[in-house]
Amino acid sequence: MSRNYTPPPLDADSLRALALRYVARYATSAAKLRQYLTRKIKERGWDGAAAPDSEAIVARMIDLGYIDDRVFGEAKVRGLAARGYGARRVSQALTAAGLDRGLVAELAATPDADAAALTYARRRRFGRWDTAPADPLRTRKQFAAMLRAGHAPAAIKRALGADIDEEGFE
Repeated sequence: MSRNYTPPPLDADSLRALALRYVARYATSAAKLRQYLTRKIKERGWDGAAAPDSEAIVARMIDLGYIDDRVFGEAKVRGLAARGYGARRVSQALTAAGLDRGLVAELAATPDADAAALTYARRRRFGRWDTAPADPLRTRKQFAAMLRAGHAPAAIKRALGADIDEEGFE
């Protein structure tokens, strides 16, 4: 095979095969599969007589049970929660995956924000798990990192066990 090999344009069968390979390999949402198929059509071109019907392929994968946005979202939430991310960050990840707003709101409702904040603080060695001497600047940086991880200020204060002035973070 030469270095300048260009794959042939896609037709309906090859597009279905690409979709099947993608869902077999990756846990995905319907929106992510739709984006993948659109990107592949743009990269390789289309050889069919009619316009490509990506929506029908996505609908077929959903009907076959290969794609389930709820199951995908629940797995994503479990993974992010295990790493200690807060509700806001979880919501952003689900939205980026193309899940419906109602489903995102339902899945991202974290029952225990304090547990997630403690998990994140322990993993990053913040607060009581920090081995360095207490320093207000260091504590503010830890506070900011936890805000970026999606935690609420009140949960961060409890996790870090520090009296932190929130001014400048809101």
